[in-house]
Amino acid sequence: MIERKTSSTNYQNQSFLENKCPLNELLFLMSKRWMTDVLFCIEEGNNRFSVIREELEHISDHILADRLKLLEKEGLISKQHYDDVPPRVEYSLTERGEELSLLLDQLCKFASSYKEQQCKTEDTTTLEA
Repeated sequence: MIERKTSSTNYQNQSFLENKCPLNELLFLMSKRWMTDVLFCIEEGNNRFSVIREELEHISDHILADRLKLLEKEGLISKQHYDDVPPRVEYSLTERGEELSLLLDQLCKFASSYKEQQCKTEDTTTLEA
């Protein structure tokens, strides 16, 4: 991936927000396309690269590999190598990954109810107009 210019205003703003509150850094990480989907996929027991790719049918191999590396680097998943022929790799959530997954699941439930409420408000507003 291309490194961002550290002199850019966008980079400086992002750095400021990340330093201001650790939640901003986590939200930035998890807002990367496919990140939460890969995490949830592993949580559901899809622990092989090919199975994850099959489950998330529109993800490219490059992006999936990148997301797995990021999740592993951040300590949210672990990677287990097996000396089988052919070689086999399996991914699993770490304790920290399980904790995050539970929190993200609650956030998804909140987002669903929030969206549902927003739709009801829009429908009511449309009918009144």
